[in-house]
Amino acid sequence: MTLTWAQLRDLKCGELEGAADGWGRASNRADAGRDRIETQLLTGLRGTQRGAAAEAAVGRLQQMSRNLQYVYAECGLLRTTLNSLAHELRIQQRVLREALDDAESLKFTVHADGSVTYPAAGEGLIDGKPLPGGTASVGSLPGLLPPSGLVAPNPNVAKAQDIADRVAKAVRTAAETDWRYARILRRLRAEEGLKVPDATWTDAAGDAAAVRDAARGYLRDGIPRDASPAERKAWWAGLTDEQREEYLAVYPDQIGNLDGIPAVVRDAANRDNLQLLMGKLEGRDDEKSETQLAGLREIDRQLREGRQPPMFLLGIGDQGNGRAIVSFGNPDTARNVSAYVPGLNTSLDEEFAKGDLKRARDTAMGTLNHDPSSAAIVWLGYDAPQSPDGLGSLAVMGDERAKKGGGDFNGFMGGLVATNEHEDPHLTAIGHSYGSRTVGAATQREGGIPGVDDIVLVGSPGVGVDHAEDLGVGKDHVFVGAAEHDIVTKLPSKQQVVVGAAGLVAGGPPVAHLFGDLADQGDDDLWFGKDPASREFGARRFPVDDGPRFISREGISIDAHSQYFDPRRDSSSANSISLIAAGHAQKVQVEEYR
Repeated sequence: MTLTWAQLRDLKCGELEGAADGWGRASNRADAGRDRIETQLLTGLRGTQRGAAAEAAVGRLQQMSRNLQYVYAECGLLRTTLNSLAHELRIQQRVLREALDDAESLKFTVHADGSVTYPAAGEGLIDGKPLPGGTASVGSLPGLLPPSGLVAPNPNVAKAQDIADRVAKAVRTAAETDWRYARILRRLRAEEGLKVPDATWTDAAGDAAAVRDAARGYLRDGIPRDASPAERKAWWAGLTDEQREEYLAVYPDQIGNLDGIPAVVRDAANRDNLQLLMGKLEGRDDEKSETQLAGLREIDRQLREGRQPPMFLLGIGDQGNGRAIVSFGNPDTARNVSAYVPGLNTSLDEEFAKGDLKRARDTAMGTLNHDPSSAAIVWLGYDAPQSPDGLGSLAVMGDERAKKGGGDFNGFMGGLVATNEHEDPHLTAIGHSYGSRTVGAATQREGGIPGVDDIVLVGSPGVGVDHAEDLGVGKDHVFVGAAEHDIVTKLPSKQQVVVGAAGLVAGGPPVAHLFGDLADQGDDDLWFGKDPASREFGARRFPVDDGPRFISREGISIDAHSQYFDPRRDSSSANSISLIAAGHAQKVQVEEYR
């Protein structure tokens, strides 16, 4: 049916918004049901029941929770779609109303087909009589001067034409809007049955993308992407509950990854976005998608286990090598918060989801032993360098990714400062491997790392500065763990490599060795600067286990580079990291420098 200006004028956008409210209530009920399953039923069942029947019940409840999550997401999309439709139609109603008001004030008549009749006006050049009236319609060109140029135009011609064009444009834009949203609404239909398979989440990812595109004028422009974390926190606090629900439904990827948004909100948004991401990657056969999907599924599995301390998903994404930020414990309510930055070869894959998350959890568990008000985070918020041959590529690795990652890490830490409920929380930045270079780069940005009191560097190839005091927290607050057999902590400096290579060309291995010693006379330089475990660097070195040798009868092993956080393999190192993260650095034992 062709839309008329009278229909647009009389359209009751409030009825669309009322329908949106109904879908919103359905979305909220689904969310409440999901929350009850996760926080009450599953927790109670796991804590009191054992056996095959209990396991089956857990599986059914988890499926129901996932189904309700889908209902919550789709109903939320329906609400926002209807509200966005009402918003856009109301804009065109306003344009139409202003044109009709102008016509009435000029005593013009707007006809049902949108043409506008105007009265006689002005004076003829010959007889001085008023020039006749007429009718303007869309696309018409009334009032053009004849070749003689002896007839002046009626001054009402241009006004009537402007009104006709505005009426037509408002109706045409409203009709296009109606057609566009009708297509979206027809897509927002669930499959029959009680199960929500992966393919349905794939469709949901497409639904969310369509609604995001349609609602960009209604919601997207309001997200303060370029604001400070404190300003973002204030923006979120100033929204109504309905506005927050719509942002969470349509932009879980942006709200969940926005520094300055409270942790519980980011977690809720990212859990929804996690399902959409898995749906997006499901069925793709390229290596990157399959690798990231495996990592996402493992993170999803752990989130659904209900383990302690509780997990908060503070960031998730498939850009670059993937993004994932997971906290064990609520970083907004904890007095002590540590953030661990992983290094070389870390990406969003199953190994990260099992290994790096475990490191953060081990730190959280150890820290809680010293202070119950603690949380530990693993921060994969940057593209760590990837190497097909492991440590061999360190010799040619640059630090551009560390510098860019350092800026993103600072933004994240600034968000923790903004949302933490304590006036002066104790924050610790932990860098492992190339992640220590990223932490070092973060300290060199203006103002240093926001809120950080202590810095821990383990398995470090250098941090980009030559002295602990250059990291901005005081040298007594910089701690280093370097295993004797960790080859990364003994990499030669760039200058040694260059000078040694020149010696190799000039006189063979003996000369190369001599030249290398001359280039690093103190034997305390690494690839990215002074050895953090050296006396010259000046940090506090804590004891760690030597770890397996790089080359032994069993072959080549780099395990010495990866056990700093594991209390079963290196209890001394893991406990030292936990003491520092808990604010008890004074209890950490000190080891001799290299």
